Amino acid sequence: MIIINFKLYPQTFKDGALSLVKICEKVSQESKIKIIPAVSALDLYRLSKETSLDLYLQNTDHFLEGRHSGWVSPLQASFLGAKGTLLNHSEHPLPPGTVKTIIKQNQTIKNFKTVLCVKSFGQAEIWGLNSKPDYLAYEPKSLIANKKKSVATEKPLIIKKLVDLAQDIPVLAGAGIHQKSDISTALSLGVKGVIVSSDVVTATDPEKELFDLVSAFSS
Repeated sequence: MIIINFKLYPQTFKDGALSLVKICEKVSQESKIKIIPAVSALDLYRLSKETSLDLYLQNTDHFLEGRHSGWVSPLQASFLGAKGTLLNHSEHPLPPGTVKTIIKQNQTIKNFKTVLCVKSFGQAEIWGLNSKPDYLAYEPKSLIANKKKSVATEKPLIIKKLVDLAQDIPVLAGAGIHQKSDISTALSLGVKGVIVSSDVVTATDPEKELFDLVSAFSS
């Protein structure tokens, strides 16, 4: 499984998000690897009408409905086609209590998954895993968007410790993932997938780059 985080890269503005989703769909269909775009809430409804892929949001908030202005409701998002959300990304950190509230409410929404991002082993150990997310994603902040180093090359021991600690909660790895060997290493350590962003979204040829990355799953 690969989650492609679109973030707010200008390559996803206007029709860019649709073009990238179509690339993700093509690569997923041909490789048989599950690819999940994590898209902007502004693009969700349009994209859900144009693809068979599961779509996640990059964040949802702690209100489902009611008198709450300016928040992203996971319940409303599910009605519009979202199948899940990232939560507590290093670029959108939340207090532990808020994270637990959001995960608990998300569990009431049918077929809606929560990927909890943590930036350290301590976060996972102290409160992350106790929140019972559907997936735990390890993304050390210092390696995000790094073009030379990745979580797989720099933090393999922590990845393995998290996999062992998480037990029945699947672990994903992200931050600096930019080549096939990064994914191969992460998979060998027991993760169930990876999170990728700039390496694909800002690539000169996103399709070629994504095909290269997914080839790691069949190696």
